[in-house]
Amino acid sequence: MSLSLFDSRAQAVRAFEPIVAGKVGIYLCGPTVQGLPHVGHLRSALVYDQLRRWLTYSGQEVTLVRNVTDIDDKVLENAKKTGEQWWALAYRFELAFNQAYAALQIQPPTYEPRATAAIPEMLDLIERLIAAGYAYQAEDGSADVYFAASKWSKYGELTNQKIDDMAPDAEVDLRGKRDPRDFALWKAHKAGDPDSAAWNTRFGAGRPGWHIECSAMSTKYLGSQFDIHGGGLDLRFPHHENELAQSSAAGDAFANYWLHNGLVNVSGQKMSKSLGNSIFAADLLAAARPIVVRYYLGSAHYRSVLDYHEGVLDEAEAAVSRIETFVEKASRRLGSAPELSNVREVLPAAFIKAMDDDLAMPAALATLHDEVRAGNSAFDASDDRALASALKAVLAMTSVLGINPLDWADASGANDQALDSLIQALIDERKAARANKDFARSDAIRNQLQAAGITLEDAADGTHWSVN
Repeated sequence: MSLSLFDSRAQAVRAFEPIVAGKVGIYLCGPTVQGLPHVGHLRSALVYDQLRRWLTYSGQEVTLVRNVTDIDDKVLENAKKTGEQWWALAYRFELAFNQAYAALQIQPPTYEPRATAAIPEMLDLIERLIAAGYAYQAEDGSADVYFAASKWSKYGELTNQKIDDMAPDAEVDLRGKRDPRDFALWKAHKAGDPDSAAWNTRFGAGRPGWHIECSAMSTKYLGSQFDIHGGGLDLRFPHHENELAQSSAAGDAFANYWLHNGLVNVSGQKMSKSLGNSIFAADLLAAARPIVVRYYLGSAHYRSVLDYHEGVLDEAEAAVSRIETFVEKASRRLGSAPELSNVREVLPAAFIKAMDDDLAMPAALATLHDEVRAGNSAFDASDDRALASALKAVLAMTSVLGINPLDWADASGANDQALDSLIQALIDERKAARANKDFARSDAIRNQLQAAGITLEDAADGTHWSVN
């Protein structure tokens, strides 16, 4: 393959080589379903959807595993506040995440395991770590089990840190721990927590720690060594660092490449609950069409910070509308949209180069819009051969990026239908005015529509409209 990716572990762009030729295994840290999805969740899921689509169009068979953390301190805490069963709250939010993913046409993962369905695999991994001398049951006799971070000489390799340089957290509860930097593999059942949130083990009743969940689920579905582990930059430490340490200490080769997407800021500030500036998925999808939201979330390089501020969705709407308008009028001129039997064959070389260069999305989108402009020039020049070539290229690129207007046609919704009815009524009135030689009224209607951002195109088969 010609694809190169930035490996967080190596801190460098590396040529991507799958373990098995033609097949790629990806593990993505999915949501902890303790609340509603926000823009950061959507951005992360979309980044790896873009990667998956590009690998697939490059001829790879992709297995993507995205987990659901359905047992967690926050899940239990929030369920107490709402009076729900913890598993009911987790499932309610899981559905909200899946609805948001579906709205953006993020492809469902190959497997989407819940943490609670992999308890045996977690306990087996814990036993392997104890046997290897890298884990121990709490000194206070409780059911807590910890990973002995200081015993693993490579601890800190993912984030380029040395454990001796890591300042212990003064607020860490040291009961049962040998070292404040040790982290929980298994958590003892606490008084006040529901009995249904505990599993019986030889250590005692309890539930898994967060980090052990992903180590067990990734290797359960992808094997002890797999190609790519992905997630948000905020997960790099301690979550991914701890995953790598415990999996390696247990003897698993684990992930060959580590990818981390950048976070989302709101008007230049980090998005956080404390600042009260969280942008939830439902708010975003109510503010713009889903295809526009997808375009916006996928427009920056995946490793960069994505800033949400006033006007960004308007900019994305304008960009998407330019693509849609070109596809619609080119298809009409040519009689229909072309069938693409092999998408990669008609992709511009500049687009392929950009995508292979660590998914350089700004450069890929620049190529897409260059092709739209070339297609519009071919349309104006009545060069149907060049127009057909541009249309194929645009449809191919938008298919790779998941923003092909033809794939979103059924998602236009009632608002678009209502708008079309209103505009068609004005077009009919303009037609009647022209027939009656009332050119003042005809021009007034055209000017009215132009002022609203609507462009009219008079053709042999009638008048067509598009958003300017």
